[in-house]
Amino acid sequence: MKTIAEHFPLDYLLFFEAVARHKNFTRAAEELNVSQAAVSKRVKFLESWMGVELVTRHGRAITLTKGA
Repeated sequence: MKTIAEHFPLDYLLFFEAVARHKNFTRAAEELNVSQAAVSKRVKFLESWMGVELVTRHGRAITLTKGA
């Protein structure tokens, strides 16, 4: 039987944590040395995987939801 770690991309949590701290996808991407699109895609994947909205997008800024 596989553990949750084998199904869940734990490195995606690093991306979400940076977004949560900066409350901005672009700043999180700069910190992680990846594109803004890469950060956004990973957060969207987490939201899909968990079945809950983690952030509310407001143009360039975001707010965390209660699900986060």
